[in-house]
Amino acid sequence: MKKGTVIKSTGSWYQVMLEDGEVVDSRIIGKFRLDGKRLTNPVAVGDEVEVELDEKDETATIKTILPRRNYVVRQSPRRKHDLHLLASNVDQAIVIVTIVQPNLKQGFIDRFLLMTEPYEIPTIVVFNKSDLYGEEDLAIFEYLKGIYEKIGYRVLLTSATGRQGLEELRSLLQGKVTLIAGQSGVGKSTLVNAVQPQLELRTQELSDYSGKGMHTTTFAEMHQLDFGGALIDTPGIKTLSFNHLEPMDVAHNFREFFKYSKDCRFGGNCLHRNEPGCAVKAAVEEEELSELRYANYLMLLEEIEDQNYWERHSDY
Repeated sequence: MKKGTVIKSTGSWYQVMLEDGEVVDSRIIGKFRLDGKRLTNPVAVGDEVEVELDEKDETATIKTILPRRNYVVRQSPRRKHDLHLLASNVDQAIVIVTIVQPNLKQGFIDRFLLMTEPYEIPTIVVFNKSDLYGEEDLAIFEYLKGIYEKIGYRVLLTSATGRQGLEELRSLLQGKVTLIAGQSGVGKSTLVNAVQPQLELRTQELSDYSGKGMHTTTFAEMHQLDFGGALIDTPGIKTLSFNHLEPMDVAHNFREFFKYSKDCRFGGNCLHRNEPGCAVKAAVEEEELSELRYANYLMLLEEIEDQNYWERHSDY
C-alpha cells in the first residue's frame, strides 16, 4: 500500500500523486459515504488516500480515504438529492467575482461563504476585471469591500490585463493549498494564468455556449505552483444550492450574525426573523450589520425551508 494525494477527478478515474511524485491512474471499489449522505463523487481532489498498485497495467485501487481536515461540499447540480465534494484538506479558498462582464450576482458571494464557513476555511473575495470598472463600479466595489472586510474576510481587486493585484494574490497563494472558484465568465482562468503562466488553464468559459446544462461539469484539478503551494481549480459554477442544510445551519454560519446571537432572547436558537428580542435584527436596523447580507440570509433561509418542505412531501 502506498500513500498519495488525489490531484484530479474525472468521475470514474482519479489521478493520485504518490509521495515520491509519481502520478497513477486510480479507481475505487466499494462505496464511500460522507456522514451517511449520498455523494456523486466519493473521493475529492485534495484527499489523502492509500492505494494498492496493480503492476500489470500500472494503475491503482484506492483502498482508504484518510481522515479529512476539512472539505467543501455543495448540492449536486445534476442530482439534487445528492452532494458533490468540490475539494478537501484546503488551507484557504478564493471566490472570484466581477462587477461587470458579467454583472455581479452579489448573492453568490454569500452562498460561497456558506460552503467554507462551516469548517472555518479562510476565504478571500477577489473582485476581478478591475480594468473594466467605471466610477460607479469602483464605488460598488468599495461598498462591498467594506462589508466583507468588517466581518473578517480579505478582499482583493485584480486585473489580469492591467496586472493589478497580481503580486498580492501570488503572495496569498504561496505555500498554501487553495481552492479557487467562481461563476463562469468572471475571468478565473485568465487571472490564474497571469499569476502562474505555465499552468495554461482553459480560458474558454462555459457561458460562451448557449446550450443548457453546460455548467454541470464540476470536476476539480490540483495544480502545483512554481512559487510553492497548490491550486485546486474548479470549473465555472452556475448556481449553488444547499439541500443538505437546515435553516439553523445558515444562522450559525453567517459569522457576524452568530456573534450577535448570544444577545438574542432565544440565543443560538434564534433564526433572526420575527422572534422577539432578536439582537441581529436590532443591529441591522441600527446599521451595525449589513442590510445586504441580511437580505441574502433571509433569501437562503426561505429557499432551504422550501426545499426541505418539498423533500418531506415528495412522496405524496
